[in-house]
Formats: sequence, structure tokens, C-alpha cells
Amino acid sequence: MCTWFYADYKSLSPIIDKAQQLPLAFSMMNAMSKPKTMSGNIRPTDMAAVFAPNKQGNMAVFPMIWGFTVEQSSKPLINCRIETADQKPVWKDSWFRRRCVIPASWYYEWGIPPSEVGYHNANEQRNIKKEKYAIQPEGAEITYLAGLYRFEEHRGVQIPMFAVITRESVEPVSSIHDRMPLILGKDSLREWVRPDGDPSRIAKKALTNMVMEKAKDYPEPKPAFMQT
Repeated sequence: MCTWFYADYKSLSPIIDKAQQLPLAFSMMNAMSKPKTMSGNIRPTDMAAVFAPNKQGNMAVFPMIWGFTVEQSSKPLINCRIETADQKPVWKDSWFRRRCVIPASWYYEWGIPPSEVGYHNANEQRNIKKEKYAIQPEGAEITYLAGLYRFEEHRGVQIPMFAVITRESVEPVSSIHDRMPLILGKDSLREWVRPDGDPSRIAKKALTNMVMEKAKDYPEPKPAFMQT
């Protein structure tokens, strides 16, 4: 799930501009050969604007790279299941001490159209072309994805890397996929990033009322529910 998300510059420009101007963004660009765009389709291994605690423990904007790296895998770890976030060594320290929020305009899911489910056997369904859907909380302009981060050294630079936390999906997402990101309400953001916050309690307040529309790739028109 959540193979990528979309950051619309028009609505997220204050956040994106601030992250792009930080010296850390230039260091990350040089150390990892990553562009500082931070808008449009954000895919795993891209740089993104993220909320995380500053040295005083208050919420601030930082550039981060999407995906933890581990020796056991050639691919980055981009998602963390909330059911095991407080147990697995790769996530545990970040779950309790390094939580972040990824602001997006919407995120994408791919799935078999609901109209096709139940009319084909398993082999036939595997051959059905999956459709792409744009999803965000109902009535919201910004989708706040809950994440974890940690620092990794790349070419002598300490780079913050993040992963998106996932949960069991709810309707209408559950009609096409069994997982979705943990999406926070705006009133939970500051408490989520505080190192002394209680992530389990905050996660119980995660938003579940979603709007799902068939999506088109940038730069084609936005989904209908995102038109302004």
C-alpha cells in the first residue's frame, strides 16, 4: 500500500519552501544525489518535507528521505505495521522516540475495482488491471501521514530517513486493499511528534473517514474531490 503520495505545491508551499531552504536539504542533495523538489508525486527514496521535533521537542519542518536502509535488504523499508512497531528492533526506538508527520495532498492505492471483486476466481483477478485511487480524509485539504524516522550516515552526512506507519484499512479503502496509512487529525500532530508523547493513545484517534476517487497521474487534472 501507499506506494507514493502527492504533495501539491499550491497548498503545501509554506512547508515545502521551508524544508527546501534548510542547509540540511543541500547536504542531503549532495550526499545522496536527490533533487530538492518535494512536490508532485513523492515516491520511495525521494526527499520530502516532514514535521518532526526540533532540539526543544517542538514541531518543526525538516527534509527527509523516504525509506530506512537495512543490510538484510537491497530495497528500502518504506512502511511499518503499527501492530509490531513497538516490538521489532528496526522500528522500536523510532516508535518511542522519533515519530514524524508527513503532510500530503492525498495518497495513492492500487486495487481491483470493487465492481470486479467476486465475479472472478483468484487467478482471473490477478490478471485484472489494477486501478489507481487518490485517497484523503473527508473534508480535508491535507492528509497527515503518521511516520517514524531515524538518522543514517551517508557519505559522512547524518541523513534523516522516514517510514510510513500502516494500519488495517477501513471503508472505502478496504474494498481495494487490506492496509492503509495511519492518518492523523490536525489536532494530534504536535502531540505525535513530541518525544514524550504516547503513540499508542494518539494512534487510537487516527482518522478513518476517507474519500476515494479514481486518480490520474500528474500533470493531468486532479481528482474531482481535490478541485478548488
